[in-house]
Amino acid sequence: MNEELLLRLLLVVGAYLIGSIPFGVLIARRVGGPDPRTIGSGRTGGTNALRALGRKWAAVVVTGDLLKGATPVIAARLITGDSGLEVACAAAAVIGSSRSIFVRFGGGRGVGTGVGTMLVIQPLAVFLAAPVFVGVILVTRYVSLGSLLGSAAMFPAMLVLWAVWSGAVPPAYLTWAVVGPALIWLAHADNIDRLIHGTERKFDLNLLGGDRGSLHG
Repeated sequence: MNEELLLRLLLVVGAYLIGSIPFGVLIARRVGGPDPRTIGSGRTGGTNALRALGRKWAAVVVTGDLLKGATPVIAARLITGDSGLEVACAAAAVIGSSRSIFVRFGGGRGVGTGVGTMLVIQPLAVFLAAPVFVGVILVTRYVSLGSLLGSAAMFPAMLVLWAVWSGAVPPAYLTWAVVGPALIWLAHADNIDRLIHGTERKFDLNLLGGDRGSLHG
């Protein structure tokens, strides 16, 4: 195996391991809160962290999820400058986020990590797609539906940017705008089933207005 191929392999494996860091579980242990896997959806991402730990620590979890998506992509860009490798590392990080080796291949839904990758790959696409994510949640109170439609909006957002400013959207980035949402939709398979059958849990907007007092002193 030549050195360049080994380097690329190490970057992808490193991206998976970084994506696998279960910030929701680690923060819960650090502050003495309930493990997010024991409540709600049983996932480790920001929404369940909000239910378990309140706004302050959920914000820390979300920040961690964003960073574990952004960091591998930045590393691939700085080390190789290869947009295809950036996308490979982005995919590995999102897979790690939802299938973490550190929590028996469980984890979150990959949304925060996916957004982190896109903030590096093309932040303007995130800006264009964000209103869909927020608007759907506010109207329906389904975080899962907001995540599904917000991620799906990423590809048309990238097409708009490609049409206006083609240099900002290499072909590999357009590919990620399809593959990334596909991975997120796969991680939401159980949510999709519940949405179809009308049994999906609605998000309590009141959680945004208060914290779990004992965890935030």
